[in-house]
Amino acid sequence: MEAADTQPHLDEHANELKPLSTESPAVEITIKFPPEQHTQTWTFESQDTFSHLVQALGLEFPEYDWSKSKALLEKRPPNFKKGMLTPSSDPDLQLSSLNNSTLRFLAPKSTTLDSLKSAATQAATMQARRALARSRFARLPQSQKKTALSDANYTFHTMSVLQHLPNPNKSLSFLNRLKEDPGIVHVMKKHEFSVGLLTEMDPIANTSASEGGVTRILGLNRNKGEVIELRLRTDRYDGWRDYKGVRKTLCHELAHNVHGDHDADFWRLCRQIEKEVERADWMKSGRTVVEGEFAPARDGEDEEEEVMDHGGWEGGRMFLVVVAVEGEVVKG
Repeated sequence: MEAADTQPHLDEHANELKPLSTESPAVEITIKFPPEQHTQTWTFESQDTFSHLVQALGLEFPEYDWSKSKALLEKRPPNFKKGMLTPSSDPDLQLSSLNNSTLRFLAPKSTTLDSLKSAATQAATMQARRALARSRFARLPQSQKKTALSDANYTFHTMSVLQHLPNPNKSLSFLNRLKEDPGIVHVMKKHEFSVGLLTEMDPIANTSASEGGVTRILGLNRNKGEVIELRLRTDRYDGWRDYKGVRKTLCHELAHNVHGDHDADFWRLCRQIEKEVERADWMKSGRTVVEGEFAPARDGEDEEEEVMDHGGWEGGRMFLVVVAVEGEVVKG
């Protein structure tokens, strides 16, 4: 195997990456790895498998956990049906079947002891804050306790972001902005919505490809508010989606707290929530979470048309999805 136009730090692995023979035809695959801004054509032997490709990526980028990687086929050979490959499900796939294809890889960074210590520290801090909050609540007058209970009950009780992706604090700021949005706060109290977990969606884990194009999941509501998951990032992980667009998705998912199906009652409530959020939002400047943090859509990320999901789901997952045909059209 050989990486064409390889980086200088691959020299020490030259023996592992060179073809073992010159008799078999070469296989050329374009590898994209957005976190490292890597787009190059790699050359393999026809006998090599997908597992060999993943091993080569481990030599190129050792700080990532390639056993958990995913490969989206942006350019596929004729008659090749699969749109996503993983080391666990496709280790023996012959690379000859992927000749002249383009694979976009995404992989989490390897877990470190420092990240585990950080998580333990955050948990201890949260426990201390909860104890302080209980102490303060006990000293409140009865009238203020009623308001405080309303604030505590009708909200997003837990928020979670993907720590292995770049700048997780920006995603947390995004979720906090949604939680504290005056319009969202208003509808949560008015409709007595309680959401157990508001969390960030991993774009690559919720993206698939078919002959019709690329399917992108934008959001979900599971078990009428047990979990609401939102796609915050662009596909390349280098930017965040438009705030008001994500907020509108959240309004749609909140309506699924009451109605699972897209019937007339659902759409009536959904439109009502959207209008209530707009009326209560006195901040019309269109500010971003952090200045300049939103990246424009590129290379097939443009959305031509969006249609909302096919309903909430109880006991499983139902997603709001966008299917792209040389762009993006929505499908559930």
